Amino acid sequence: MTVAMKTGGLAEAIEAVVLPVAHAYGLTVVDVDVRGGPRRQAVRVFIDKPGGVGIEDCHRLSREIGDLLDVEDLVTGPYDLEVSSPGLDRELRKERELAWAVGRRVHLWTREAVDGRREFVGRLVEVGETSLGLAGPEGSSRIPRALVTKTRLEVEPRGSA
Repeated sequence: MTVAMKTGGLAEAIEAVVLPVAHAYGLTVVDVDVRGGPRRQAVRVFIDKPGGVGIEDCHRLSREIGDLLDVEDLVTGPYDLEVSSPGLDRELRKERELAWAVGRRVHLWTREAVDGRREFVGRLVEVGETSLGLAGPEGSSRIPRALVTKTRLEVEPRGSA
């Protein structure tokens, strides 16, 4: 295993193996996280689908990708595989997650003030190359992506759209 694979490439390599299987089941891979050390690692795969993920979705995908990971021999040594939903208020870290979240309520933070604020809550209306567009109670905002430190889904109040 190369140094790149040990540091950051392992999650991407696992994701490449997991994506086709998840898509075959109508699931979206939200994130893959690998933690731990040489004694034991935890491989976490977060999935979603329209209407939400159920226990059976997680169980079925876990069985199949566990076998695939063993055959591909991507993770050296013992590991625990966890497949779950990322949660209602998950952090949006990847480009595909932001694109998926267009039209949904988000909460985001910036490293510097934009229009006098460093914290924004509103509906994500645009994901541009250099900025994110938000429509919130205080009006529309265009936030430079370079200043965004964290973006999280907001739990939608019942009955809201």
